[in-house]
Amino acid sequence: MDNRAEVSAFLKSRRAKITPEQAGMPVYGHRRVPGLRRGEVAMLADVSVEYYTRLERGNLTGVSDSVLDALAQALRLDDTERDHLYALARAANTMPARVRRRPKKATVRPSVLRIVEGLHDQPAYVRNNRMDLLAANPLARALLSEVFEMEPANTCRFVFLDPRATRLYPDWERVARDGVGVLRVEVAKNPYDRELSNLIGELSTRSDAFRTMWGTHNVHVFTEGTKRFHHPAVGEMELVHESLDLPGEQGLSITIYSADPGTPAADALKLLASWAASQNRDAAASQADTEH
Repeated sequence: MDNRAEVSAFLKSRRAKITPEQAGMPVYGHRRVPGLRRGEVAMLADVSVEYYTRLERGNLTGVSDSVLDALAQALRLDDTERDHLYALARAANTMPARVRRRPKKATVRPSVLRIVEGLHDQPAYVRNNRMDLLAANPLARALLSEVFEMEPANTCRFVFLDPRATRLYPDWERVARDGVGVLRVEVAKNPYDRELSNLIGELSTRSDAFRTMWGTHNVHVFTEGTKRFHHPAVGEMELVHESLDLPGEQGLSITIYSADPGTPAADALKLLASWAASQNRDAAASQADTEH
């Protein structure tokens, strides 16, 4: 990944989203560019036009926190976008020789596995920064059974490359945009991650929708919220999800889904658990027949 190209495209995309009226600036005559001009951003950030032009060309080397804060304010960045800008600056100021070292392969600690597997009535899984699902309890495997048919199981690859994704996720476009935004955040943090780069290249080549969304340079971080599913066996359910980064495990996070007691979603989760148990019994019986 070219960090300078990433920086340049991100700053240009944020500048194009803000109108002079939103920035409280007067408008004179016909404007040939969407959003703010470079000079207007420079004025709002209290830097010279020449310096801002250097930044927008992708050169964040040596930029101070005060300038980054001023840029974030001038461009009206939200918290996720501001953190993204800081991540881009950190990558620009990191020695390439150190960054290019092959990252240690992420593994899930046994204690984390016990936590995930101990949540019998809540789907839970651990994912890495590329959206690979590294570990999951039986209920999560049942909820995302179609995703786990992939090897490796990867939610972004499923969303953009498997036609069943639009059925599993009734709000497919929102799910897709959030996934793309997560990958954008990870690219800023790990610009030399070869496997991440390969995934983005694959999706860009094989999916027009991914390519279009990738070009917006929007960013997203999973924390908490709701997500709708339409499971092929139990129908539609709306679940609450919480995503937490795992301390001491760079790039790994745990996601847990739940439903309020007494709701249709809670009933659907119980039905899903019964369906998963029957599937496991059928699989065990089939294996026993094969062995005999």
